[in-house]
Amino acid sequence: MYVREQLAEEYGEEVLQSGGFVVTTTLDYDKQKMAEEAVATYKDQNKARGANNASLVSLDPKTGEILAMVGSVDYFDTDNDGNVNVSIRQRQPGSSIKPIVYAKAFEDGYSPATMLMDVRTDFGNGYIPQNYDKGFRGPVSIRQAIGNSLNIPAVKTLELVGVREATAFANKLGIASLNNPDRYGLSLVLGGGEVTLLEMATAYSTFANKGVRHDPLSILKVEDNKGKKLFEYKEKEHKGERVMSEQIAYMISHVLSDDGARAATFGLGGVLTLPDRPVAAKTGTTDEYRDAWTM
Repeated sequence: MYVREQLAEEYGEEVLQSGGFVVTTTLDYDKQKMAEEAVATYKDQNKARGANNASLVSLDPKTGEILAMVGSVDYFDTDNDGNVNVSIRQRQPGSSIKPIVYAKAFEDGYSPATMLMDVRTDFGNGYIPQNYDKGFRGPVSIRQAIGNSLNIPAVKTLELVGVREATAFANKLGIASLNNPDRYGLSLVLGGGEVTLLEMATAYSTFANKGVRHDPLSILKVEDNKGKKLFEYKEKEHKGERVMSEQIAYMISHVLSDDGARAATFGLGGVLTLPDRPVAAKTGTTDEYRDAWTM
């Protein structure tokens, strides 16, 4: 359905209905099956924890190719957004947006070792954010703040870099939905602005690709009913765009794969790790556990 919408946009709905296109997509069939199985396997477990639906997107960071996309657990379950592709619907990202703000801070000269004060802070107009456990840790490094997803240091970091600047940086990473910086305020870093899963996957792919962003790609080739080639993706024509330095991308990836830095909250060797390789990972939870993200 996602590909079909893109074709309709490019060639028109009427042509699409009668055209008889032959389309080669970027989908990796084996990975798509694995993605669908993963979402289906945990359906009951997620439901027991209050989650009615799930979505999954997997991109190749080097090209932007969509390797797997699961829009919802069950397409036919219309009571739980079955017919909706949740991966392209705007939702609040919770703390999964924090690394983007911290990456902007690194661009401004801060580092994983920069110390911030995790203490009760009134940021004006009565805005006094709390950490998830309502506690305070005093001086913490940015590495510790990211690893343990501390809210107060994150808000302080956004105050240092500026909401408008952080929003513009997010746009460069592929998050076009954050297009109204005047609306968000400092709560932006705690997930106060709506984004899509596909946009977030694009941003995190940029970290993985050493600071070069590739826009999501779903179609490799389109032929008409006579076999005439209407479009063909050529990798050499899509070099991507460098939107941050390799050093900044490395620092963020290194912090997000530091299992020791998040051990105080998540424990060592938890669900955010794999046994045979490093994994850069970040979770996000919205108010009242409405949405839970893992990037």
